[in-house]
Amino acid sequence: MENHQLALITGGSSGIGLALGKALAREGYNVCLLARDQEKLKIGIQQISHHIISEEQHIEALSCDVTNYEDLSQTLKEWTQKRGVPDLVINSAGVTYPDYFQNLELETFHWLMDVNYFGTLHVIYCLIPMMIERGSGTIVNICSQAGFVGVFGYSGYSASKYAVRGLSDVLRAEMKPHGIKIAIVFPPDTQTPQLEFEEPLKPEETKAIAGSTKTLTADQVADSILFGLKKNKYVILPGFEGKLFYRLVGLLGNLTYPIMDWMVRRAQKNK
Repeated sequence: MENHQLALITGGSSGIGLALGKALAREGYNVCLLARDQEKLKIGIQQISHHIISEEQHIEALSCDVTNYEDLSQTLKEWTQKRGVPDLVINSAGVTYPDYFQNLELETFHWLMDVNYFGTLHVIYCLIPMMIERGSGTIVNICSQAGFVGVFGYSGYSASKYAVRGLSDVLRAEMKPHGIKIAIVFPPDTQTPQLEFEEPLKPEETKAIAGSTKTLTADQVADSILFGLKKNKYVILPGFEGKLFYRLVGLLGNLTYPIMDWMVRRAQKNK
């Protein structure tokens, strides 16, 4: 029997997570998707199964909410007892809700933080002790370009993604001596159901800023992530514009604030 590596993907029933499942199946991985919607998970399993390269591979799903730690912990405990500790964990579960700060309900801020940050934290908290004991593993946290620059209209979303970035930065240093690799991904706007959901919610200024950058497909982002992992990259930046934007923000520092102000003023004039 072939020894296929095991990957767990949260938010794997659609978008970037599903695209990664297909790409990993083509790499020979055993893949487990974790998401809430059982019907979407069934469809996801069917789609990924078309990409396996060996009959020995297994593609499966876990229906679970990453914000519910008790349920998640029990589900992952039972799964790891059956399948073993995953070699690769990809935290792709995420939500967004753009609007002007004063229009957002307080509950929306909590929801964004619960899914994007605590949903990521919960999965890592469940699995990393077993990875430390084994002495190996890779954890990939899907962040956003809104995780390294504050984008107009994303006060709730950007804050949650900055939290993911901060957690990833600390874990990168702490887990390295244990043989565990951490990677963080900063995708641009990506053609996914989430982007379709948020588009009508965006303030006009946000639409104008986002319209100046290229939208990638989920497959393009997935390919970029796997390429970055093979190169042992910690920071993975899909797309040329994403790489350029990240470096400009780092190079310009505080100058990014007046640039953002200029972009907002220009968008407001065109409203």
